[in-house]
Amino acid sequence: MNCNYKRILGLDVGSKTIGVACSDALHITAQGIETIQRQSKKKDFARLQELIRDKEVQRIVVGRPRHMNGDYSENMDKIEHFVDELKKVMPDMEIVYWDERLTTVMAEKVLMEGNVRREKRKQYIDKMAAILILQNYLDAQGE
Repeated sequence: MNCNYKRILGLDVGSKTIGVACSDALHITAQGIETIQRQSKKKDFARLQELIRDKEVQRIVVGRPRHMNGDYSENMDKIEHFVDELKKVMPDMEIVYWDERLTTVMAEKVLMEGNVRREKRKQYIDKMAAILILQNYLDAQGE
């Protein structure tokens, strides 16, 4: 069991949005925080820093998109660039990648099962994907 009680942030990084989720202090559950509408690196990173400070985050888990055959998605280069830039802004923050295969499909299914209307799903899908990425990571850690 991790006894420092700092939280873990989960990110689903896209070209237009960043889905954000955060763990509880005991690293058992992931909760959706928000979907950041990407504006500029400066504004995006400022918002992430604010969340990290407010939530007392010790680690960031970033979804690593892969195809079902294991190859990386076309978005991986953009995500790696985003993470490299984030590390420059927050050099002391631990950032890890986590396989996010099928998280968007699963997020869509969860929202459909929750009777979220199609036009509303779009605003929740990235946050839900971040929750699933982080929850899968937490479950695998067994902390």
